[in-house]
Amino acid sequence: MTAELNKLSDKKLKILHGRKNDKIEFFADGASLSAKVSKVGGISWVFTYRLDGKKLNRLTIGRYPDMSLKQAREIRTKCRNWLVSGKDPKLQFNLTMQESLNPVTVKKAIEYWIENYGKDNRVNIDKHISQLQKHIYPYIGNMALSDCETHYWLQCFDRIKQAAPMTSGIIFQLCRQAIKFCRVRRYAISNALDDLTILDVGKKQNKGQRYLKDNELGQLWQSLNTNVNLPYYSNFLRVLIVFGCRSQEVRLSKLSEWDFDSMLWTVPKENSKSGEKIIRPIPECLKPFLEKLIYQNHKSGYLLGEIKRSGSVSQYGGNIWKKLGSCIK
Repeated sequence: MTAELNKLSDKKLKILHGRKNDKIEFFADGASLSAKVSKVGGISWVFTYRLDGKKLNRLTIGRYPDMSLKQAREIRTKCRNWLVSGKDPKLQFNLTMQESLNPVTVKKAIEYWIENYGKDNRVNIDKHISQLQKHIYPYIGNMALSDCETHYWLQCFDRIKQAAPMTSGIIFQLCRQAIKFCRVRRYAISNALDDLTILDVGKKQNKGQRYLKDNELGQLWQSLNTNVNLPYYSNFLRVLIVFGCRSQEVRLSKLSEWDFDSMLWTVPKENSKSGEKIIRPIPECLKPFLEKLIYQNHKSGYLLGEIKRSGSVSQYGGNIWKKLGSCIK
């Protein structure tokens, strides 16, 4: 059996390559691999096989010298393994070639996760998309996910960590979740981030707590009746303070959520961090303000008249204390 394998040699192929012939000839290497030599001396690698004992199939797997003898034998082994597994080598070979020519890139993999999971399940997804566009896509976004080894990822995280270690940790968590999502769904396979932790690439988020004192809250409330804040943010803050809700619930609130007959505000599950619908009573004293707001913004369909990006709202909120010229921070 050993004598029937690896009959060809590089020396033999060099002699055959470019030599004109009267007819097409096949030179067997063994185990179903042959070198097909054309009349003008071109050489193609051919794997010959039968499926379930049916007609003979010939699969061209490459051309010499672009594909070496060693490479052709490696593909022959793959084809034989596919046959043993009951798979058609031609179909499997074409799929493999398609993946090589049009691979799933890092950017495609993350966007697949965003579209099929992130948009519906992650809070502040717009902010995270902006972070990925700034810190990940320009550097490794076009690299095939299967080729993006751990050290390429670390170069990105180390770059972010220098200025913002907590941001580096957040982006790392996003990317690791995205890659795992793709792997579970068999969309693309990578284990490059499996052995890393947040501390390897940055810092964990500090879950700080800050509560306004009564006088600070009073000062903030009084500012809503002045020109300190833009109209959008004055209205935003008024609703936020009265209901004690999350900023996302107000920012994304549609007019259809407000029922003044039953005096209830229904937050849909897609706007709730818990993923559950929230029903809140509307204080009678706030009804005139809300009715006026709805009248002003009825064409937009949103309580505040427009949807601002989460990052913009967060940044504005973080600077309110400067506008008030107080110790609120």
